[in-house]
Amino acid sequence: MNRFVLNETSYHGAGAIKAIPDEIKGRGFAKVFVASDPDLVKFGVTKKVTDLLEEAGIEYKLFTDIKANPTINNVQHGVEEFKAFGADCIVAIGGGSSMDTAKGVGIVIANPEFADIRSLEGVAPTKNKCVPIIAVPTTAGTAAEVTINYVITDTEKNRKMVCVDVHDIPVVAVVDPDMMSSMPKGLTAATGMDALTHAIEGYITKGAWELSDMFHIKAIEIIAKYLRGAVENTAEGREGMALGQYVAGMGFSNVGLGIVHSMAHPLGALYDTPHGVANAILLPTIMEYNAPATGEKYRDIAKAMGVEGTENMSIEEYRKAAVDAVKQLSKDVGIPADLKEIVKDEDVAFLAQSAFDDACRPGNPRDTSVEEITALYKSLM
Repeated sequence: MNRFVLNETSYHGAGAIKAIPDEIKGRGFAKVFVASDPDLVKFGVTKKVTDLLEEAGIEYKLFTDIKANPTINNVQHGVEEFKAFGADCIVAIGGGSSMDTAKGVGIVIANPEFADIRSLEGVAPTKNKCVPIIAVPTTAGTAAEVTINYVITDTEKNRKMVCVDVHDIPVVAVVDPDMMSSMPKGLTAATGMDALTHAIEGYITKGAWELSDMFHIKAIEIIAKYLRGAVENTAEGREGMALGQYVAGMGFSNVGLGIVHSMAHPLGALYDTPHGVANAILLPTIMEYNAPATGEKYRDIAKAMGVEGTENMSIEEYRKAAVDAVKQLSKDVGIPADLKEIVKDEDVAFLAQSAFDDACRPGNPRDTSVEEITALYKSLM
């Protein structure tokens, strides 16, 4: 049996945020907890939404204690502030950090027995749907607005906790490319490569099936076509990436990922490496490692990436073509090629064990070990 979970409602296209007040009022909400990171407030991005709330006479509280890699303390503080305000819904504005924090807050409010946060790691046995969330992404990458996943950092143990819960999915996703137009080039590139990683890993993961394949192949095609333009801040590129990352999220949220993500998570926890950058550096190498366990799927990936003549290629040729196309896109948008400036030799053993223990690892198409993951890290140093 396969299960597929998606938002109740999603809005797409320039100006989509105008639907937010009607969604709030139409669902009978009165007091909104707005979760958004400090930089978005500073640069006026959050204001695009809060202005709409004010115009509609909707009461809200702005919560900004959110780090790039949100922590247990961020979530617990959010729970306190939500209760103090007496909110009845959440509007999450930002990238994965804002939405992951919002999911953690919403789950704990509805399931207070998980207030320690650590007990939410993996597939937690929560009973109740989280506080209703309206998710407004400002980056084109994480697709947290349409996934049942969120990631919280345990700073005491220097590790990221992957939480998977059907109860955390936002009820409404508002995917407005205008909210992404202020992203700098580096962030656009990193989040875009994160989206490509979602699509490729989701396509080859052990849990993949026909319905998820449909989303992932289309997402790869869209991202390959529009990411370079998005990095140059063209309207067409921004709109394309807003859609592409969401389509990837529709798929991977329901079938899982692999060791690109399991190896990227400890890099973020230990070094605060941007998640998209870590994924982008790891992706080509892990694709090469996974190739023997992927059947003919790399032919489809290569074709979706824009490679011509794949129908006449041997299995070795189209697998190499798929990896080379990913490498070229990553290079074109300015992603580093290795981990030399990030990873310290003395940390490799910890990183490898953390990656092996990560919730994304079992979905990898090729069975692996701590020793093989160690070798993969070292190959990029």
